[in-house]
Amino acid sequence: MLASTAATPLWGKLGDMLGRRRRYLLATTAFLVASALCGLAGDLAQLIAARALQGLAGGGMIVLTFALVGDIAAPADRGRYQGRFGSVYGVAGIAGPLLGGLFTDHLSWRWAFLINVPVGLVAVVLAARALPTAVRRPAVRIDYAGALLLAGAATAPVLITSFGPRWGWTSPGTLSLAAAAIVLIGLVVPVERRAAAPVPPPAMFASRTVVLAALVGFIANVAMFSVLVYLPTYLQVVDGVSATLSGVHLLPLVLGLVVSQSLAGRWVADPARVRVVLVTGMALNLAGLLLLSTLAPGTAQVALIGYFAVTGVGIGLVPMVALTAAQNAVPAADIRAASAVVTFARSIGAAFGVAVFGSLLGEDVAGHIGGAFLALTPVVLLGTVLAALLKRPAQLSSATAANSPGS
Repeated sequence: MLASTAATPLWGKLGDMLGRRRRYLLATTAFLVASALCGLAGDLAQLIAARALQGLAGGGMIVLTFALVGDIAAPADRGRYQGRFGSVYGVAGIAGPLLGGLFTDHLSWRWAFLINVPVGLVAVVLAARALPTAVRRPAVRIDYAGALLLAGAATAPVLITSFGPRWGWTSPGTLSLAAAAIVLIGLVVPVERRAAAPVPPPAMFASRTVVLAALVGFIANVAMFSVLVYLPTYLQVVDGVSATLSGVHLLPLVLGLVVSQSLAGRWVADPARVRVVLVTGMALNLAGLLLLSTLAPGTAQVALIGYFAVTGVGIGLVPMVALTAAQNAVPAADIRAASAVVTFARSIGAAFGVAVFGSLLGEDVAGHIGGAFLALTPVVLLGTVLAALLKRPAQLSSATAANSPGS
């Protein structure tokens, strides 16, 4: 997650300059190589290194996928296509936990990585044949310094939340990380002001909609990945189910995600509905976390199904809608930059959420799972407020009209 977050801005800029099709194929191929290395890892150090490479490549796949949608689809159709991506993600979300559990219980955990190779090879062939070749832009100097500073500024707080509980919040290691985070964040603005092609363009932060969409995406991913990463752990450790059955138990959550993603993509075809869908999604996220905070070893199975379904619907309504709102709020030339900003914020939210939730959870899953979910509710409440502050529907409609092919 850290590697994916760090790589996202640079992949977006390289796609703008050198063409997204080739960069997408490069990222996907690198992801497959890294997946094979993960499956063949001989020790934990090798697995961590291969996972880092997988994250670097995965960051490119994510940001370039969304940027390609912005290139190919008209503004009025982007929400529908993002909804389709969400549905595909949901199907993968159903298959992933089930296959992962089956592999772990009956074959080997290594197949959770090796399965990517045959599937990914098909994807590479299809992408090579179908993706359009974009017009290459004039070469400019790549802002490597800005990309590295952004990566460091995003990574340091996550490391603090990960290692602070182990090292101690006032230990030399934690304080050094905090000092590094302050220095890196302080250097970003002056370095980016002097850059010929800054990552990301400062103009993106002049758009209220882009900024709010990025913040909403960050908060939504904090909740989303905290839930998706730690609920299977809860089910296996507290309820004592197998790895396979933990995937089965999560089906209500993933089905809720699939349905809501699909519907959200259709609803936001009308820009006037964007804010309503976002606020509804964040409110359901909040309700889901409050319900999950009541989990206990004796929680009834019927109640679990309801809690998971509410959480899944809330998760599904937010990410793609926030991205579509940002894309529709900027001129056509800035769509890729807006996509990169929102995707970068979501990546930081994913890594930060997993780290913070892991720190809150500690070692005693049964005793702290509810309190950890409850501790996330103020964060999601803030996201609900931010979603309500997105541009007014009339402004979104004007922006969409301005970006339409016939304007």
